[in-house]
Amino acid sequence: MTRTDVTLSPAPAAPAAPDPDRPYQHYVYAYPHKTAYRPLPRGSARLRDLWADEPKDALSLYFHIPFCEVRCGFCNLFTRIGAPDGLTTAYLDAMERQARAVREALGGEARFANAALGGGTPTFLEAAELERLCDLAEHGLGADLTAVPLSVEASPATATADRLSVLAARGTTRLSLGVQSFDDAEARAAVRPQRRADVEAALGRVRDAGIPVLNIDLIYGIDGQTEASWQRSLDSALAWRPEELYLYPLYVRPLTGLGRQAGTGSGSGTAPDDSAWDQQRLRLYRHGRDHLLAHGYEQVSMRMFRRSGAPADGGGDYACQTDGMVGLGCGARSYTSALHYSFDYAVGMQEIRRIVDDYTARPQADFEDADFGWAVDAEEGRRRHLLQSLLQAEGLRVADYRARFGTTPGEDFPAELERFAGRGWLDTAAGPGLLRLSPEGLAHSDALGPALFSAAVRARMAGYELK
Repeated sequence: MTRTDVTLSPAPAAPAAPDPDRPYQHYVYAYPHKTAYRPLPRGSARLRDLWADEPKDALSLYFHIPFCEVRCGFCNLFTRIGAPDGLTTAYLDAMERQARAVREALGGEARFANAALGGGTPTFLEAAELERLCDLAEHGLGADLTAVPLSVEASPATATADRLSVLAARGTTRLSLGVQSFDDAEARAAVRPQRRADVEAALGRVRDAGIPVLNIDLIYGIDGQTEASWQRSLDSALAWRPEELYLYPLYVRPLTGLGRQAGTGSGSGTAPDDSAWDQQRLRLYRHGRDHLLAHGYEQVSMRMFRRSGAPADGGGDYACQTDGMVGLGCGARSYTSALHYSFDYAVGMQEIRRIVDDYTARPQADFEDADFGWAVDAEEGRRRHLLQSLLQAEGLRVADYRARFGTTPGEDFPAELERFAGRGWLDTAAGPGLLRLSPEGLAHSDALGPALFSAAVRARMAGYELK
């Protein structure tokens, strides 16, 4: 198999730090982002060597299914629309070959503490294919899905009774449904063709399936959305008493449907009149946050809210951050303490189809090496730990940081923390042993997170030309 390189544009000599006055810059669900990854020389990153000295008693398992029935206008995830006859079978065949290579690299002592099916839309797979995928996790990798938290993403159109029955029987503890809006006009504006009646029917099927944790995703900042329409969507979601709610700000990114409509070719990918849109999104965020808090939800992060007393078997705020993560499927990441790695990345449909086709044609031997990655040195390890802790509402315990690194965040990141404090983003009442964001700090998570990116990561991301 041939492995193509990413397309690079000249990186800036001195990458500019993010503008702290722009509250919506990057959603930091992983650090660094895959646009900072680069091709690894063939044979330089053997999986067996990468995992040889890693703790393997509590691994995370992630399967990426890169198929959707439609692609929403805001989506820049690694996913393709539909699958020609035989492609899902070929994809699962390739996942089995990859699983054999991964299990050989991990050795017999590997144990999994949680699992997730993401995408794309995992429930794009038919019921029998979902059974096969679960068999692959259990028999191919040795993960006992009924004994660990298992989170699955779904769309209303694919959350059918037969699929949900399979997922419930195989141990799914959390089902995340991408609703985005209960308003049909707003759904159309976000290029997400769906009817509220179909969404409500899907929610009913999820509840009937008996999966313990239901998460509903909603988006704010859609064209034409008002505080009144936003609250109607929130109340429509609350009527189902979901154990979790995620509130996502809308982003308009290059190569997405909305990006093409807005004419965004590069840069931050935001819509025209950025300042007014920023303020609109902040107003809607605060309104949604306060509404959920008033209805008995606890804030876990800028995006995640959990109903008080909800069962704790949903797997937590899955942040795609934890060392010891094993990812299968193109679009999946894997994390060791020294290297983050994945396959090639793209947003455009033509390139995604090429990458999926390349993946399905690989022999098992081609899965024994990492293709693209980022080596995590000591400084980046500190940044990553700070990011993944600080962006959670509970904050970072300084003693835990000191135990891991021998220093404190104040010693390692004095300038950044001083700027955050000056903007009122740190909770001054948290005490000396806890570094925690204030409510406004959480509201500005998508500015605060990028401000902690290293210059090297910013340069790599700036030098990556999306395909």
